[in-house]
Amino acid sequence: MTENALIEAARVSKAWPFQEAQKLLKRFPQGKPDGAPVLFETGYGPSGLPHIGTFQEVLRTTLVRRAYEALTGGAPTRLVAFSDDMDGLRKVPDNIPNAEVLSANLGKPLSRIPDPFGTHESFAHHNNAMLCDFLDRFGFDYEFVSASDRYNSGQFDAALARVLECNQSILDVMLPTLREERRRTYSPVLPVSPTSGVVLQVPVEVLDAATGLIRFTDEDGSVVEQSAFGGKAKLQWKVDWAMRWYALGVDYEMCGKDLTDSVIQSGKIVQVLGGRKPEGLIYELFLDENGEKISKSKGNGLTIEQWLTYGTEESLGFYLFREPKSAKQLHVGVIPKAVDEYWQFRGNLAGQALDKQLGNPVWHLLRANGGTGGAGDSVPVTFALLLNLVGVLGAEATADQVWSYLGNYVADASPEAHPDLADMVRAALATNRDFIAPTLQRRAPTAIEAAALKDLDAQLANLDADATAEDLQNIVYEIGKAEAYGFENLRDWFKALYETLLGSPQGPRMGSFIALYGVSETRLLIAEALALHSAAT
Repeated sequence: MTENALIEAARVSKAWPFQEAQKLLKRFPQGKPDGAPVLFETGYGPSGLPHIGTFQEVLRTTLVRRAYEALTGGAPTRLVAFSDDMDGLRKVPDNIPNAEVLSANLGKPLSRIPDPFGTHESFAHHNNAMLCDFLDRFGFDYEFVSASDRYNSGQFDAALARVLECNQSILDVMLPTLREERRRTYSPVLPVSPTSGVVLQVPVEVLDAATGLIRFTDEDGSVVEQSAFGGKAKLQWKVDWAMRWYALGVDYEMCGKDLTDSVIQSGKIVQVLGGRKPEGLIYELFLDENGEKISKSKGNGLTIEQWLTYGTEESLGFYLFREPKSAKQLHVGVIPKAVDEYWQFRGNLAGQALDKQLGNPVWHLLRANGGTGGAGDSVPVTFALLLNLVGVLGAEATADQVWSYLGNYVADASPEAHPDLADMVRAALATNRDFIAPTLQRRAPTAIEAAALKDLDAQLANLDADATAEDLQNIVYEIGKAEAYGFENLRDWFKALYETLLGSPQGPRMGSFIALYGVSETRLLIAEALALHSAAT
């Protein structure tokens, strides 16, 4: 594949990262002036622990970044992960220890509140570190920037001066969007109280934009004149976002559907400042298993660590790639399918034509952290099959047990020889222990099902030693189709096998399962099912 061929294919690709990258190509048809890098930004509000909704924005933005690089033959880019840690804490999150520490500091900037976990300089520093740790683990290329560093160091002072200079024009944008009560106290600038340290929502008079001098009434009723520079003030959210675009020169930033109005108003404000609204995608929000929006403060949905406990990094990326403009539920139940679909798409990649590769999620994911996007390898066992195996082994199943059974099915079955499979085994054991094993319950077979199971047992007893998984599957099929047992369709027979042998309403291709679990071990399962039938009759 030549670079020109990739560029040509990328320019007509319908894959959403390329569609987004096309916006930047139109923005800078000759490249960014003076060869400057195109700046991508993602935002994080560290008022709660990072969750997948936070991580997905960095991943999806990275995918657009890589698509733009492919589209342009390697134009320079940067990615800034920005933390709004000067924001005042509005409420105490539900999933935080030592909540009284936060309750005593409501209203103060997140970076000036003690860490309730007791491990970092502040609450924001703790949550920022958690975000960076995961982004580093996944291999993202990014620059972390915090609002507190920029405000406190004075690096935002010039942009703040511009905001103060345009104070009335910004009010003209914002006031018509607010309720009457809010209009009376609204100010683009939020001073930090010199007495309490709280971020104040009070009217502010601009005395001197160049020096940042402002006047306001403090909580105790005293009139204060102080500079807005050097971390002594921050900006209202929509003004802050616009100022950030202006100060950093952001060219691309996506956001969730709940920020649609913010995008509109911040876009107007950045134009007032003399900047340009970035390109971007408005994506649908993730929902928990009850269909409710995921919230950092509520702690519903999944954490990053939970997904990595019950799934794999690759499956996480795959699930986040798909259909960003469609709302999707995010809970443990979606993980197994994501694991298997990732490997299905990855296995298809090498044999696809270039245009099909560019539409394959795995092509994009493999390039996210600097790869080439050309791998087409696979794993020898599906995650679904592993889950059925560990389900039969029980809640106390071990990795060594699983690998001993994998020896029936996989050449050179060891974690060292199959590291991707080893990660799946780890996730399968955790999923089984916490979610599957407690729910499994084998039922007794009916008389017809018992007769079919006896037939299956007899055929397994006489099986050739070199029988394949496909041979075993054919035996299962033929029994299910036999008129003597009267199954209305094969689905009823398969369901009977799953419910009586595995204790689950659904399951794998039985030929593959028998080959993996072992013929003799499967015959023991059949014997146990027939014993239940005898006891029931």
